[in-house]
Amino acid sequence: MSSNSYDVIVVGAGVAGLSAAEALSRAGARVAVLDRRPYVGGRAYSYMHPTLGEVVDSQHVIVECCANVVDLAKRSGADQHLRWFDRIPFLEPSKEGAGPRLSYIGSGALPAPAHASWSFLTAKMLSAGDKLAIAQSLLKFLRSYPQTDEEPFSAWIARENPSDQAIRHFWHPLVVATLNDSFERSSTKYAGQVFHELFLKSSTGSRQGVPTIPLSEFYGYFARLAEQQGSELHLRASVDRIAQLPDASWQVTSSTGEEFTAPNLVLAIPFEQTAKLLRTLPEAAPQRANILPHLEHFEYGPYTTVHLWYDRPITELEQAGLLDSSLDWMFNKAAIRAGDPSHTNASGHYYELSIAASFDELHQSREQILADTLAELPKFFPGVLQAKLLKSGVLKEAKATFSVLPGLDAHRPNASDPGGGVFLAGDWTRTGWPSTMEGAARSGRLAAEAIATACGAPRSFLAPELPASGLMRWIL
Repeated sequence: MSSNSYDVIVVGAGVAGLSAAEALSRAGARVAVLDRRPYVGGRAYSYMHPTLGEVVDSQHVIVECCANVVDLAKRSGADQHLRWFDRIPFLEPSKEGAGPRLSYIGSGALPAPAHASWSFLTAKMLSAGDKLAIAQSLLKFLRSYPQTDEEPFSAWIARENPSDQAIRHFWHPLVVATLNDSFERSSTKYAGQVFHELFLKSSTGSRQGVPTIPLSEFYGYFARLAEQQGSELHLRASVDRIAQLPDASWQVTSSTGEEFTAPNLVLAIPFEQTAKLLRTLPEAAPQRANILPHLEHFEYGPYTTVHLWYDRPITELEQAGLLDSSLDWMFNKAAIRAGDPSHTNASGHYYELSIAASFDELHQSREQILADTLAELPKFFPGVLQAKLLKSGVLKEAKATFSVLPGLDAHRPNASDPGGGVFLAGDWTRTGWPSTMEGAARSGRLAAEAIATACGAPRSFLAPELPASGLMRWIL
């Protein structure tokens, strides 16, 4: 065994852990990052599929209002691999002899909060009455959104009494796609935050940045930045136990046999893995009593993606929300990646179909999910009927995101809550955001701030929020 001393040990090389390591190493701390996987990214990872022979992932999207993850992308150079979209396309399926119908929602020339009004008013997917009712409802999130999270979004939407079409073509696709859960399991606070930040506060807040390279390669830029600043990255280094030494420092032993010690320990891992490590401490350890009772209140939302390779293009769209379907989103990954010189061409034309809040699909076979997807595709992309399917894969992520259940805020811990030199990071901690890459990036920087304060050298690492623009500068 070899022993290494550091200022901070970070367990977890996902976005939260890399964010913490980058901030701390930028401040001059000696940091070691350990992760059990052979690649970085945490739940936002990519890997070579052994059967398909392709690098696959579940596509993530960054929006411009995600100030901290955008800042990390710019600092690390990962931003060169983002394809930005100013408009969101929505497709209605073919019916009664008519082909699929396309609508766009995006920014125009008017100042915020009216920047998307023209595209909204001309969107074919909603009736005039629905547009008026939706606009009146959105105005309730104009200045802000609820600051408490006890109310489920299902109760809020019931009071608004929207039409079935408005739910299917606006509220459902946007809330479920961003929160990855049902109305009943999502708090109004975070649904309101989505609408306020993306569609009201700024004319650029809803711009979508889609990585043009696989996710572990994209977040690998974050890791390299931390390493360039002095952090050490140890992959394939599983951590099964943590221990506090007599001098109050923390010791972590990796699966490789190496021992790491530091006065500060950051657990930047999902909540159930955090609970597992905390349970390796003595029962009287205050970190157990401070955190474990709260972790029992967390649950996951699942996410499923279907990956298809065809011998020819089936659409010219690079992405689209799919309405009135079991499928939620289409990413034309071959087209999105085509302009990136670092991209290695996949074999065939590559498409990813996503299913958010896929609780039903967890209990279905992959064969059934694939069959249902192939039955849905011609309704949106008639060209698929002339294309040959070369290969396919179905990825189920049972623990894709934590659910922003009503009332969960009372149990989301602050970074410093464990005490005694242990700190927490992860999108599930008290970040002020739902389960997003922004929440993860914020959590890492909040943990870094907590360590700096504990060491008597307070400093701020959080990036400034995207400022209000247009008329919103005077409304807020």
